[in-house]
Amino acid sequence: MISHPAAPPRGGDLLAPAPRQDRSSPAAWPDRAGGPRELSREAVRVLVANWDGSYTVPSRRLYPHQWSWDSAFIAIGNARWAPRRARQELLTLFGAQWRDGRVPHIVFNPSVPAGSYFPGPDFWGVRAPCGAATSGIVQPPVHAPAAWQVHLADPDPAFLRRIYPRLVAQQRFLREARRSAEGLLSIVHPWESGMDNSPAWDAPLAAVRPDPLGVSRRDLAHVDPGERPTDRDYERYTVLARAYRDTGYRRPGAFAVQDPLFNAAYGAAESALAKIAAACGLDPAPHHREAAAITAAMVEHLYADGLFHARDALTGRLIRSGSAAGLTPLILPGLPHEIADALAATALDRFELERRGTVPSFAPATPEFDPARYWRGPSWINLSWLVWHGLRRRRPDLAALVADGMVRAVAHAGFREYFDPATLEGHGCHDFSWSAALVTDVLAQHRLEGLAPPGGEVAQQAGRLGEVHDISDHVLT
Repeated sequence: MISHPAAPPRGGDLLAPAPRQDRSSPAAWPDRAGGPRELSREAVRVLVANWDGSYTVPSRRLYPHQWSWDSAFIAIGNARWAPRRARQELLTLFGAQWRDGRVPHIVFNPSVPAGSYFPGPDFWGVRAPCGAATSGIVQPPVHAPAAWQVHLADPDPAFLRRIYPRLVAQQRFLREARRSAEGLLSIVHPWESGMDNSPAWDAPLAAVRPDPLGVSRRDLAHVDPGERPTDRDYERYTVLARAYRDTGYRRPGAFAVQDPLFNAAYGAAESALAKIAAACGLDPAPHHREAAAITAAMVEHLYADGLFHARDALTGRLIRSGSAAGLTPLILPGLPHEIADALAATALDRFELERRGTVPSFAPATPEFDPARYWRGPSWINLSWLVWHGLRRRRPDLAALVADGMVRAVAHAGFREYFDPATLEGHGCHDFSWSAALVTDVLAQHRLEGLAPPGGEVAQQAGRLGEVHDISDHVLT
């Protein structure tokens, strides 16, 4: 049964009412989306349609398996209306964890035809102890914060006790396999960054010799080639993945980069693990120390000119770029205030946050910026969510802009994979799961915390989230 709660309580100025807009504007609420009343229901519809029994696929057509950081973001959104499903999402992913602690970036569905996704299980050639075919690389470790948020939405100490040692093993793998003398973690493939095709990787990828052999793209059957990585990009990706595979997934090839998003995710995970440890009656101090250590290493080695940058671990050189990954250290609780203030200023200046209200994945004024091509400029809901999460307690005025931008994007174009940061035109997949999940979380946060005064766009959406918030787990199982 669906309940109809009262309007959300009045709160502070975090989400001030948005200015009245002409309905012909790309930023306005479109008639075809059904208006504010239906957006929360539509988000749940997407998540239900992409549920595969024990986890959620990112997209039915283009991404038919389970992806690592997708599942973390999806669990955060699912916790708002189906907490049991959110817990299952994470436990299913960690069921495919390797013995060394790594959580593979893809867990393959054996019922999906082998040739429907490249590179598929035959390319990677590995299986987890549970028997599932997986990839051999990882993605940003955003899972501990996700587990904690799932617990907060519906407290379940047994879930925390079950997943805590798996999360600890994930972090231990990263420390033992990827940490440098400076205390930073390296990724060994652009896919491990989550921001696969970022211009930040152009320089280190230039050292990788393309090889057209073995590349069998399937993505272009579903998405416009102008919105995806080029064939040359894929050739380099394949060469790197094959080289890492051929070492038994032990040694990197020609690409080893200390990425600010990946390192920030690791640090935020340690902070979340401290909370989980305390809730489980364990000592949180080691996690606090590790979070402080990674934050200090990032400030010392990756920060310059108001932004965090990647660092080539093979040469020791900073890779200065306009990647919005450099804003994500805002999620680190121990980030010095002056650096957080500088990042906020950079978001306003180089990323044009106040004018656009969205977070482009790459700075618009740079020559590499492309508003429609995969990770080379479009706005992504997950990246915006990370920046929003980091700004909420530091700069609530800017957090309000980001929250409103996320809601306006999906209201205009639907739950697309990514969006033009200026026009909000949708690109990539339709019905993309983390877009639906994280907008659901944004709406729920504002409704539950009473932060949105009536009248604003996000406030209108938050008032409607109650229509789906109390759906019992069994209804849509």
